[in-house]
Amino acid sequence: MPILRLCRRLLITNRLAKCDRIVLAALLSIVACVEIHAADPITAVASRFRHPLLVGNESDPVLRFQVENSSAEPVRFKSIRLDSAGTSLLKSFGEFYIYAGTSPDISKSSKFGAIEPRDAKVRIPADFPIPRGQSYIWITGRVRADVDLTSQVSFTEAEIETDLGVVRPRFESGPATYRFGIALRKPGDDGVHTYRIPALTVSKSGTLLCVYDMRRRMGRDLQEDIDIGLSRSVDGGRTWEPVQVIMDMGEYGGLPQELNGCSDPGIIVDHETGEIFCFAVWMHGKPGKHQWVDDGSEPGFEIGKSAQMLMVRSTDDGKSWSKPENLTRALKKPEWWLLAPAPQSGFQMPDGTLVMPVQGRTGRADKETFATIMTSSDHGRTWTVGNAGYSGGNECQAVRLNDGRIMLNIRNDHERYRAVVVTGDLGKTWTPHEMSRNTLIEPNCNGSIIRIDWTEAGRPRNALVFSNPHSQKARTHQTIQVSLNDGKSWPERLHILLDEGRGAGYPSLTQIDGKHVGIVYEGSRAHVVFQKFRIAELVGTADPDSNSR
Repeated sequence: MPILRLCRRLLITNRLAKCDRIVLAALLSIVACVEIHAADPITAVASRFRHPLLVGNESDPVLRFQVENSSAEPVRFKSIRLDSAGTSLLKSFGEFYIYAGTSPDISKSSKFGAIEPRDAKVRIPADFPIPRGQSYIWITGRVRADVDLTSQVSFTEAEIETDLGVVRPRFESGPATYRFGIALRKPGDDGVHTYRIPALTVSKSGTLLCVYDMRRRMGRDLQEDIDIGLSRSVDGGRTWEPVQVIMDMGEYGGLPQELNGCSDPGIIVDHETGEIFCFAVWMHGKPGKHQWVDDGSEPGFEIGKSAQMLMVRSTDDGKSWSKPENLTRALKKPEWWLLAPAPQSGFQMPDGTLVMPVQGRTGRADKETFATIMTSSDHGRTWTVGNAGYSGGNECQAVRLNDGRIMLNIRNDHERYRAVVVTGDLGKTWTPHEMSRNTLIEPNCNGSIIRIDWTEAGRPRNALVFSNPHSQKARTHQTIQVSLNDGKSWPERLHILLDEGRGAGYPSLTQIDGKHVGIVYEGSRAHVVFQKFRIAELVGTADPDSNSR
């Protein structure tokens, strides 16, 4: 650089005043540093992921480094150091692992190192060549089973050590911050091919109950060999009991299991009696058919033609369940092509009325579908199905508003916005809500909405919590949103992105206690993911009073 050589010559020949020499020397130091940095043979950019880190997974990706090696000499990787912003949350990990390769796909990379973290910083040693050009280094972590599920960990900086020196990667979009969760069901667990369609609730005694499809042979919907499974947690979601099959029609009518599938569970708890009800749709026969398509289900009540509405019940906190009861003739109109539970949780009104979302078909065409509720005023002995709240929609969830009316939030087949209707007479009549078909976006997928109640500074508070894949294109960006005004607005400051990766969606929310909310959904890192949140974080306030439910 001619100018740089000239400046150095001026310093050497002593032709400048003392103050000018000091300024020029400082400038030369800065320029030299820039020159050295520009000539660094190794550079790296760190990318984070927006997904939870899950207990039960072998490991989950934490950071990916895109490395550029312009050196003419062979370069070897020696170690990488991660800093978690001075917190002790690195102890939430059992181990960290290093993968490396020339593909941005971790499945095409090789594993080179592992270490158990001890404090707020961790150094992971490994020895492998860094090839010329572009390559990738991945850091993954295995989460300990005793992690605090409401905590978060942030990685603020990193250092890559090579035999040529230390490289400090640039973090592409700020610190990498992660929440934790549990891989409640994974592919192949208990010999089951696919788990889908979870619904979550909490019993009278505080036990968490999660029901779901156990798709034993393949991932497809009915008709197939599908049973309804249940997972229970008696410690707020920290640990879960082994899966329990609560609905299985076996080889009814002499047909094999794959022609007696049960699917789409919905669950509701009577908090006065403690009894728990689980509903599902059963198909008998009809190989290759689907209850929502063409003649997969038909008008009338006949088993083998019309899909059936089944119910099982538990009176011992979900430890054991009754044999399936067939409610089809009691609830379905003969001209309907289908009546099925909405695969969600129901709720109980202050007067004891049970409210369960349901869905169905009125005809053969695609949009001849409806969403509504069914209710029981006698603790589940009998049920009444309401009139259609919305046509051209199906899966839905109901929630009580502050004025006593019931809101139904619906998967909408007309456009990529949620349909929302309200009723003041238990489903006899319905009116559109002001945010219907214009506010909450969706990719055409099941969603979940609940009312949460807590006390703050001794005063009762409530809010609506909604979750779905926050996209109009694909089942990605699983998000929680909160409304503090009965659904009239959903401020962005109260949005929490859970998982930006592609899953199957189908979230289900429940209030665990006076301080926490739980959610299950079909995420990118497991078939059924469970996560737990503090109400204070969701609503952006101080901690709720400790004596609230």
